Amino acid sequence: MAKTKTVFICQNCGYRSLRWLGKCPDCEGWNSFVEEKVAASLTAPEERKSSSPLRLSEIDIEEEKRIFTGIGEFDRLLGGGVVPGSVVLVGGNPGIGKSTLLLQVAHSLSIKDNLVLYVSGEESLKQTKMRAQRLGLQGDSFYIVNETNLDFLREDIDRLNPRIVVIDSVQVLYRPEFSSGPGTVTQVRECAHLLTSLAKEREISMFFIGHVTKEGMLAGPKILEHLVDTVLYFEGEDFTQRRILRAVKNRFGSTNEIAIFEMTTKGLVEVKNPSEIFLGDREEKTAGSVIVPVIEGTRPLLVEIQALVVPSLPGFARRRCTGLDFNRIPLLIAVLEKRLGLHLGNQDIFVNVVGGVKIVEPAVDLGVVSGIVSSFRNLPLSKQTVVLGEVGLGGEVRAVSFLELRLQEAERLGFRKVILPMANLSSLQARKKDLEILGVKNIEEAVDLALG
Repeated sequence: MAKTKTVFICQNCGYRSLRWLGKCPDCEGWNSFVEEKVAASLTAPEERKSSSPLRLSEIDIEEEKRIFTGIGEFDRLLGGGVVPGSVVLVGGNPGIGKSTLLLQVAHSLSIKDNLVLYVSGEESLKQTKMRAQRLGLQGDSFYIVNETNLDFLREDIDRLNPRIVVIDSVQVLYRPEFSSGPGTVTQVRECAHLLTSLAKEREISMFFIGHVTKEGMLAGPKILEHLVDTVLYFEGEDFTQRRILRAVKNRFGSTNEIAIFEMTTKGLVEVKNPSEIFLGDREEKTAGSVIVPVIEGTRPLLVEIQALVVPSLPGFARRRCTGLDFNRIPLLIAVLEKRLGLHLGNQDIFVNVVGGVKIVEPAVDLGVVSGIVSSFRNLPLSKQTVVLGEVGLGGEVRAVSFLELRLQEAERLGFRKVILPMANLSSLQARKKDLEILGVKNIEEAVDLALG
């Protein structure tokens, strides 16, 4: 039996120390060290596999040959398909659809003459087969194995030589030479590192499913996200059918893209017209409801923002928001009080983005302001109006980007009136035929136009 030694490893960055430290000297994280026993000598010195240093001008590159999964939303999120040799990490809450999606992706790739190996470490072969039957999946190029020992898994990869490998999940794998159990910092880091090196060496496209902690972060060391090429997060509530897959890291595409799916009895179905889904249940003439065109990556979306303003208990005014940056809401309320003279200190204010979408861009500021004033005065906005613009502390309305994309989406869905920053009028290529475009300089003008 190999000799072991006790070390303390940082869960965030993998830094090792022979004694426990309160603060990691590398990533400066507090209380991040865990005690683990590792083998004193694990491997023999490796031979160098990389080439000698080359001049930048001597390096030849070829255009990336991507593999299309056939699931349009997923391909677009990855940047146009799966890159051979890339490693994709998919995280999300339990039961949100990670295994379902990757099972569908694996099957879609297998029917296109790609040999696929699905490693089901948490479910038996029968359980995986039952799920595949529910989804209506089958194929001769689709192999499934129930294995958690990485040494045996490497033997399967050597024997089958697959083009696609799905690991469900990376936290259950282990290497026997480490004394620590599966899911520990050492095991997760070392298993992910070995599989990533294998993917690069043989140009195998790999997908990792990752557990998340109760805080919603990927479990295991932070270095796991640095090892892979792409990190995708599932968003959505358990009580809704809608799922949003967001790219937070992508070496082969944009990190601002989202893919929208709907959970059905046949698995996850891509939503090709999300704006229509988000606006489908909107009531007419509802005070506090406003439509705002937002940009997610390269995709324009029309979302509904709802505001509710009601009298509060004495000395206890509440501020709540869902889907927006909470710190932005008190700031906009202060601007309304200062620039429009509204008395909101004794009002409870709630702001919600319908559909579970999370918005971070400041272009929604004017929509939030209009919604709050609409609810406070009980005056609904026209159902055919969209509002966009960034609001400054002086009450001024500032220009936004990607204006043409936003207007095209509004026009496509039948909206007739757009209130936008005056600074954006000069950037319009041509006045939209079916849109009444109104420019405003400050929130006072915007509120007057929006509420009549």
